[in-house]
Amino acid sequence: MFWRGVWGYLPANIVQGVVGFLAIVVFTRLLSPEDFGRYALAFSVVTLVHVAVFTWLEAAMARFWAAQKTAEETAAHFAGLYRTAFILTALYFPAVALLLWLLPVDPAFRLALAVGLFGAPVRCLSKLAQERFRAAGEVAKAAGLDIFIAIGGLLIGVGFALSGAGGAAPLAGLALAPLAALPFILPGELKQARNGVIDPARLRAYAVYGYPIAASLALAVVLASTDRFLLAAFMDTAAVGAYHAGYSIANRTLDVLFIWLGAAGTPALVMALERGGRERLAAAAREQAETLILVGLPACVGVALVARPLAQFMIGEHLRDAATLITPWIALSALLSGMTVYYFHQAFTLSRKTGLLLAAMAVPALANVVLNVILIPRYGVLGAAWATAASFGLGLIASWAMGRRVMPLPVPWETLIRCAIASAVMAAAVRSLPTIGGFAELMLDASVGAVVYAAVVLTLNAAGVRDLARRLIAQRRGALA
Repeated sequence: MFWRGVWGYLPANIVQGVVGFLAIVVFTRLLSPEDFGRYALAFSVVTLVHVAVFTWLEAAMARFWAAQKTAEETAAHFAGLYRTAFILTALYFPAVALLLWLLPVDPAFRLALAVGLFGAPVRCLSKLAQERFRAAGEVAKAAGLDIFIAIGGLLIGVGFALSGAGGAAPLAGLALAPLAALPFILPGELKQARNGVIDPARLRAYAVYGYPIAASLALAVVLASTDRFLLAAFMDTAAVGAYHAGYSIANRTLDVLFIWLGAAGTPALVMALERGGRERLAAAAREQAETLILVGLPACVGVALVARPLAQFMIGEHLRDAATLITPWIALSALLSGMTVYYFHQAFTLSRKTGLLLAAMAVPALANVVLNVILIPRYGVLGAAWATAASFGLGLIASWAMGRRVMPLPVPWETLIRCAIASAVMAAAVRSLPTIGGFAELMLDASVGAVVYAAVVLTLNAAGVRDLARRLIAQRRGALA
């Protein structure tokens, strides 16, 4: 199931990556530094509100769909989640309207917040459907929805940016693209809730499982966004825009990889545990950890190596210098975060001990606030990047240590060492290349780095890639014989 998902979600994640990079290229040029900063701050607030109100429903859909044994249980599962989502939406809109009316902020920021916040229930409904597709192994549907929302969101956002919507423009795309998708996906999902009976005990179980996940994700949002608010407090919104631009190109590169593998990996781990027990889970988890390291570690090193030409190519001139400065540290943060969220956190969700997940996330969230308060006044955007990297490192250690107590997941140390050696050789090769600047240097560094890394991991047989290659070649020859 894991590798079927990996290859099935590949087109969607290629699109997500391209769209994410295009969004950075376009919006850092169409929006002023101040408007880009307002967008970054509003996006953080919107994400936090969405997580606090709706994410527990999405988490319950992802975790409990496979556990339903009969048609009646499945109908009750869908009825409980979707009807609760509609009730929450009915309460959500007047509360948000009151909040926006009372909030003492400038009109441009208020508009960005309003657009983003009113789109949250729509994103929840589309996310519920997508989580069900993933849990059921309906890869094409989940990937197709991803592609539609990604492309539609970018096009709508660019249209609003050209019309002068400022920091609200990207958020308009995030709100309207899922809305356009709902007529195609929602009727089929609601049909499965037909005749379903809402069971309060079932919903309580979902809440007990899902709310700690939502709270931990809220802490993750705090961890990822505290730096922006403190930069705004100690500096200005232009500094926030510059930091967010650099953060986006580094984090987005690795985030796309981890989301891709995680979309396939999480349902596979749940299925392995539910249908095969802990022995089957351990084998599936080791395979996924090796894959995450094999792909994530060189991506982190590669992004750090090409920080300058990447910023020259992708980011507007007025935001470029700060982005170059922080990119290597944000790349490290993204690697640590990806391994934590998409691997070590699985111990808590698989064991249903999600309260420990909240405790594990509290460690880096608190550390991030303290470190940012100490480092930003003295070092500015670079201090924020240092604080982020250190906090995610503490988060990984805390999650690994606490997760071992409830659901031990294997750590493939041998694969880590071999991939680290291959990444070091790659870094040495890229460092020896000439400095020509811009897109040409970016392509040269990326091409040489990829070839060198591939050659070394094959030589070292990191994560068993050489054995896999031999099996594929043998199968190919057998098919041709």
